[in-house]
Amino acid sequence: MSLLPSSTNPSEQRGATLIELMMALVVLAIGVLAVSQMFPAGARSQMKDSLMATANYFAQETIEDVGTMTWADPGLSTGRHPAGANEDTLGTHKTWRRHYDVADMPIPLDNLRKVTVTVSWNHLGRARQVLATTYVRR
Repeated sequence: MSLLPSSTNPSEQRGATLIELMMALVVLAIGVLAVSQMFPAGARSQMKDSLMATANYFAQETIEDVGTMTWADPGLSTGRHPAGANEDTLGTHKTWRRHYDVADMPIPLDNLRKVTVTVSWNHLGRARQVLATTYVRR
């Protein structure tokens, strides 16, 4: 007499075959590879955002300096500062470049000067820049 019910005959029991296991591993590997592709993209995005934040900091620094100048200050004279094609180099490795342009506003806004700060740098072989604008009142 058998202790097992007739429906659980060992010859009728079936497990996962080797092919089924290999297919499951292939599907799992494809999923892991897809997820792993997101990490480098996230790191690049984080670096780009960090560089942009630093550029904004350098631009804000100049805007604050210009805000303390008087109307007759040479730093608020019309034109590019520093003059010509010169630029301030910033950062530990001097990779950031900064200049600002001062322009007189037309009448009836002739009591204002427009100051545009440009901060530029290279990242991954591409030139990038941030522009910040403020107005100074007489």
